[in-house]
Amino acid sequence: MRIFITGASGYVGAVVAEHLVRAGHEVVALARSDKARERVEGLGAKAVPGGLRDLDVLRGAAAAAQAVVHTAVDYADPDMGEIERDTLAALLDGLNEGGRFVYTSTGLVYPDRQGATVDEDHPVAPETSPQPYKVLGERQVLAAGHVAGTVIRAALVYGRGGSGLLQGLIAAGRHGGTVPYIGDGANAWSSVHVDDLAALYVAAVEHRDAGTVVNAASAERTPMRRIAETAAGLTGAQAVSLTLEQGIAAMGPLAATLTRSSPLDASRARRLFGWAPERPGLIEELTTGSYAQS
Repeated sequence: MRIFITGASGYVGAVVAEHLVRAGHEVVALARSDKARERVEGLGAKAVPGGLRDLDVLRGAAAAAQAVVHTAVDYADPDMGEIERDTLAALLDGLNEGGRFVYTSTGLVYPDRQGATVDEDHPVAPETSPQPYKVLGERQVLAAGHVAGTVIRAALVYGRGGSGLLQGLIAAGRHGGTVPYIGDGANAWSSVHVDDLAALYVAAVEHRDAGTVVNAASAERTPMRRIAETAAGLTGAQAVSLTLEQGIAAMGPLAATLTRSSPLDASRARRLFGWAPERPGLIEELTTGSYAQS
């Protein structure tokens, strides 16, 4: 199958592209720089020059593909909501009738459930989500009746030494001597290894099931305090508790996000796609895996 992917030079997208190539698909990847082109070609994909604002490029690449996988995102860009809307419009407009579209969302679309598990039927709304444009993006994809759309709501992604959150905690320990968590840090997060997540993308592309939303998470749930303590142990630092006010002063809006707890029920992905996470858990990966080796 010919698949067009955005974000293949990034953390998640690169692993997804690698898995798609390994599964025998012809992968065409958006690349906005020479460095990005070199990376995606190194994965075995064909590069298409352009970025998310190049709507004609997106439309044409989608029209030449049988499936689109959209993983590109920049959460730090204040214009990302507008970019996402226009990017999706171009990709969906280009993709032919019956094409497959896999959209990358996040478990952060759910409201804070204070430890209660959420499945895909739990209502989400832009007004209550830390990532409102992801809720809107999901709706945009699922409302496109001419394509088979799948939304993947990923838990905290880890593995291969990546993840902005984990890298940030490790960097704080190495350079500042402390790794912060908020309050008692008892709030538990779901997580998913990046290679297990990529395997779910492959299954979603190969399974034509329109209008599907699936959570992506392993069975492990980890309190934020334990994550911070493990990152601290890795760097010889000390895990420290901050009040929410102290956290906001130090980390900005991220601090409030770190107090959330909405563990994900991923049984639908297992049932529909036969998906079975098999990589090491988050704490094992931190203590003896890619993070310990980096």
